[in-house]
Amino acid sequence: MNQKEELFARLVREHKSTIYAVCYIFSHDEEEVHDLVQETLINMWKGIDGFREESKISTWIYRVALNTCLLQERKKKKEVAKVPLSMGVNFFEDSDANSTQVRQLHQRIGKLGLVDRALVMMWLEGMSYDEIGAVMGISAQNVGVKLFRIKEQLKNM
Repeated sequence: MNQKEELFARLVREHKSTIYAVCYIFSHDEEEVHDLVQETLINMWKGIDGFREESKISTWIYRVALNTCLLQERKKKKEVAKVPLSMGVNFFEDSDANSTQVRQLHQRIGKLGLVDRALVMMWLEGMSYDEIGAVMGISAQNVGVKLFRIKEQLKNM
């Protein structure tokens, strides 16, 4: 394995949950999430040589995943509707009270716009306003304002 391959493998191992979380925000369909993860990994591989270390590697990975998902979402709106194949198995089904609350929160977040969903996801992941701002290309203060408005919107749903 050459140095680039080793670096890439390490980044995927260390940040796989981040990549999956970003992709899951944009779809709850298992196959589509896997497709988004795969596209993100392809884009990371293509862009790894161009990473200039001006930000943290985790910020770069968030940005690659987010941009990949946003691009796929735009492409999806232009495509003909797909018919999902049902296997009769629900991997997302849970019946305890905590799972119900989490599912309701995900449903509400799913009603938000794409950028708002991404902001909430990064905030829930524990990223600082500065880190979120770096990923989104906005100021930390603007992140705070947007998150306040999003929280109010979620309360009113």
